[in-house]
Amino acid sequence: MAGASSVRVAVAQMTSINDLAANFATSSRLVKEAASAGAKLLCLPENFSYVGDKDGDSLKVAETLDGPIMQGYCSLARESSMWLSLGGFQEKGSDDAHLCNTHVLVDDAGNIRSTYRKMHLFDVDIPGGRSYKESSFTEAGKDIVAVDSPVGRLGPTVCYDLRFPELYQQLRFQHEAQVLLVPSAFTKVTGQAHWEILLRARAIETQCYVIAAAQAGKHNDKRESYGDSLIIDPWGTVIGRLPDRLSTGIAVADIDFSLIDSVRAKMPIAKHRKSIDFWKSASL
Repeated sequence: MAGASSVRVAVAQMTSINDLAANFATSSRLVKEAASAGAKLLCLPENFSYVGDKDGDSLKVAETLDGPIMQGYCSLARESSMWLSLGGFQEKGSDDAHLCNTHVLVDDAGNIRSTYRKMHLFDVDIPGGRSYKESSFTEAGKDIVAVDSPVGRLGPTVCYDLRFPELYQQLRFQHEAQVLLVPSAFTKVTGQAHWEILLRARAIETQCYVIAAAQAGKHNDKRESYGDSLIIDPWGTVIGRLPDRLSTGIAVADIDFSLIDSVRAKMPIAKHRKSIDFWKSASL
């Protein structure tokens, strides 16, 4: 049972497909499960609303944030009286050839409280796998975002951002984040090698909770995601995880604000951290 200094959160795991209605039905069920568990925030994975058979398919469903797709998810938040982390969503870009991979934070009244557009785009040739070029149809974001919520100050990111620790350093030390959000659709190959260790490293080096919602399993004949949604505490301990890496469902855990304070007091890295100017002036 959560105490006065803690609040419950939930992380989802799902296998989105190229069917908006089916994905919404799955998300709706997960929202109800999280609400029944007493969660104040549910995090859905990257591409929660749609995964196309081909890269360009996402452009066909891209919408503005006031369009019917996102507004349907805002209604879920309002009906459940629960915050939702929705990222990334296929938001319409500046032209018909591009979209934004946008992490949308919706409050318990169904209002969009903040948006973060994915900065680091996945242009990678996977060893033994397929090639990805997200930049061919996606505009990179430019702004770091943090927002206050009932579960602490949130730092939203998306998937491939995880490999760039300086973003998370900025969220902790410049934007005072307490909970880092990493909705993802990691490939099977990279997930097996790096998923958990990168997430735990981000938690340890920032002394923040990390909530990482994951796509899981085969979306179609060409695309498979690693899965393994996780909630990690500021000491780097996994405190929430589904029993099956590929199943659809939720895991819950409590954000303990006193633990954040304790870890940061006992290991005072904020006090000992060197400034960017220091490193610029340091001799090699």
